[in-house]
Amino acid sequence: MHLTPTQDEVVSVLRETGALRDGHFEYSSGLHSNEYLQVPLAMRYYQYQRMFSVGLSRLLRANSEIRALVPQLSIVAPATGGLPVAYGVCEALRAKQVYWGEADQDGGPIRFRQYLEQHPGEPVILVDDILRTGNKLSQLKKLLDARGAQVMALAVIIYQPNPQVQDFGPLPLYHLAKLEASYYTDSSRCELCKRGVPLDRVRT
Repeated sequence: MHLTPTQDEVVSVLRETGALRDGHFEYSSGLHSNEYLQVPLAMRYYQYQRMFSVGLSRLLRANSEIRALVPQLSIVAPATGGLPVAYGVCEALRAKQVYWGEADQDGGPIRFRQYLEQHPGEPVILVDDILRTGNKLSQLKKLLDARGAQVMALAVIIYQPNPQVQDFGPLPLYHLAKLEASYYTDSSRCELCKRGVPLDRVRT
């Protein structure tokens, strides 16, 4: 195993733990795909959570600007699902703190809990387990920008962009592996549907 896991090593862990599956899947957005990924199935094992978190921290430390700001860095996740990554990266980097956003139960925008405030210029790394559309991460970045924080980079274990992925512009994006799934926005054009592959509806 390398100090920073390779793409092949990461994919091997995902398949071994059942986190990465091949088949015919329909996401809640209506997209059909030949691949489904649920990173928490791998993160439940400490050795893999540690491997992923340390690997991401090494990628971040390679950026001299980020490395210089580590003692002041906040590691922020868009929801509680990203917390294992956030705490793991914070520990490996020896960063200052971790916090996260939450969405209202009615599906409202991401917000922070009462009394959680950012100070002007606060350096922040956005983290999550996976980036598909990036909608929550984009909301979180806008919220932090509006509060005067300085978002330095985005770090995810897996980058699995779909056709609806957000554009983060020049913001550095760090990931341990990139997965190129096939997506079908129209089920009438889905090659898997045409071949009669059984459909599995999944939550995202």
